[in-house]
Amino acid sequence: MPELPDVTVYVERVQALAGGQPLEGLRVKSPFLLRSVDPEPAAFAGRPLLGARRIGKRIVLVFTDQHFMVLHLMIAGRLHWRAPGAVLAGKMSLGAFDFPSGSLVLTEAGTKRRASLHLVRGESGLAAFAREGVDVFAGTPDDLGAALRRHNRTLKRALTDPDVIDGVGNAYSDEILHRARLSPFRQTEAMTDDEVARLFSSARQVLEEWVGRLRLQAGDGFLNKVTAFHKEMAVHGKFGEPCPSCGAPVQRIVYADNEANYCPGCQTDGRILADRGLSRLLKEDWPRTLAELEERRGPR
Repeated sequence: MPELPDVTVYVERVQALAGGQPLEGLRVKSPFLLRSVDPEPAAFAGRPLLGARRIGKRIVLVFTDQHFMVLHLMIAGRLHWRAPGAVLAGKMSLGAFDFPSGSLVLTEAGTKRRASLHLVRGESGLAAFAREGVDVFAGTPDDLGAALRRHNRTLKRALTDPDVIDGVGNAYSDEILHRARLSPFRQTEAMTDDEVARLFSSARQVLEEWVGRLRLQAGDGFLNKVTAFHKEMAVHGKFGEPCPSCGAPVQRIVYADNEANYCPGCQTDGRILADRGLSRLLKEDWPRTLAELEERRGPR
């Protein structure tokens, strides 16, 4: 799922490439895309794009007279900047926003149509999409601490909750927790003030660094490859690879449709966290520490 760094750069590039231009048309190929129509699509025709903004993981296109288009890419939605009037070919193409200089095309991989587009009138209508998550670029460690302690849960779950922190999902939560040297299973009610401050600082650093990297990738064009997996990442998608900080093999816990990636050496005092399914299967053969893991691997 595109997260804060991806969405931020999408917003910046849309504004740079289409800002000030009139919307020539909205083409909707998939009937599942358009979720609300007040105002109707025809009301946007000819209105100039005043700008774009981000609400959490949503992209907001701002037109005159407080007319807004609110786009949520969900897991597999992606945006592409193509030639004016680009053909919506193939099953992945869901729709397009046509401007004189180009078409902003929405695609979604897979068979499930989760991406959504809402047409909204007025700031009050837009406010319905806002969540309570802390913006680490505007908030404080105390704000984050209060949000974390509203409910007791694991840090991994908390960081992917939009009511706790703004714009973070599965990938960047792994990177933030690794930078903060905190276990993904740490309980939020047990967090000390020092740990919260470290988490806040790490979140700001990681997100800022990745916005910068993605800006460089986009350059004066568009962000053409949005993925949750990057070679520069420390632990996300790096199962079995050495941690760049301590060299310990990165571990993962798979659950539902997601996974948590972490370094036992940096984050869990050498303990290997139990994967419910696999540890149940292996029982006593499940390694509990890095030392046990190395013993079972044997000589190399």
